[in-house]
Amino acid sequence: MKRGQRPSAEQVVLMLRQIEVQTVQGKSIAGACKEADVSEQSYYRWRKEYGGLKVDQAKKMKDLERENARLRRLVADLSLEKQILADVASGNL
Repeated sequence: MKRGQRPSAEQVVLMLRQIEVQTVQGKSIAGACKEADVSEQSYYRWRKEYGGLKVDQAKKMKDLERENARLRRLVADLSLEKQILADVASGNL
């Protein structure tokens, strides 16, 4: 994978599985990460986030996170509009 390019959730899960297989075969975490072209820091962060997920579950989780962010923005916008309308209605402008 090229530097600066973020892998998709599916790619992360596949890399985690690949590193896991190599460590079971006796390779160190550092060696397996180097072979997968992943820093150890990224490996541990990804393992924490995607640890027990399968590829389809990781994709679904990312989709839900995007939808959640969109809905949070929508709620924030609507709350602001409601507050503006309440201020105008009460004459506090």
